[in-house]
Amino acid sequence: MRGLFITLEGGDGAGKSTQIRNIERFFEEKGLVVTHTREPGGPPIAEKLRAILLDPANSEMDAVTEMLIYAAGRAQNVREIVEPALERGEIVICDRFVDSSIAYQAYGRQLGDMVAEVNRRATGGLTPDLTIWLDIDPETGKARATHDKDPDRLELESTAFHTRVREGYWSIAESEPDRFKRIDASGTIDEIKDEIYHFLEELCKARGL
Repeated sequence: MRGLFITLEGGDGAGKSTQIRNIERFFEEKGLVVTHTREPGGPPIAEKLRAILLDPANSEMDAVTEMLIYAAGRAQNVREIVEPALERGEIVICDRFVDSSIAYQAYGRQLGDMVAEVNRRATGGLTPDLTIWLDIDPETGKARATHDKDPDRLELESTAFHTRVREGYWSIAESEPDRFKRIDASGTIDEIKDEIYHFLEELCKARGL
């Protein structure tokens, strides 16, 4: 049986890393094999692209250049990590996927429909079985994300940019409610975990796991 592909989305500081660990625990307790990857990043080639994308020194990067580098790293991640693991029947958890590019480049950078088409080609049309969106106010998220580290290139963007990103996520949530599940990230870690587990249980029931 083909595995499950689960992605987490959200603005900076939404708490994705903590909840990814909880999702891994959920499936491991069911005796299932879990593969975890991230975007930008994952395999070595994509990690090198991540360094370019997030380096604050690259402030002059053109929006289309940014979109294409994200898509290039994603193509490598899908072919080297995601698809092989799904074919082995594993649970694949990815920190960000195409929805991030829709939110950050189509809406944040205002590149529009070209972002979806480029990423469709980059991924071969791969779509997650379930996406969890941890929704957080941009100002709150930015304060959390940069509390104990230097901000990366995307975190340095304006509040207006991150507001457009959030609007992008809302648009996806409204257009794909069966796949894309919004959770208020202002709750406690346990409250958020319980909501995520509810969606995971529904997915497992539907897939007979």
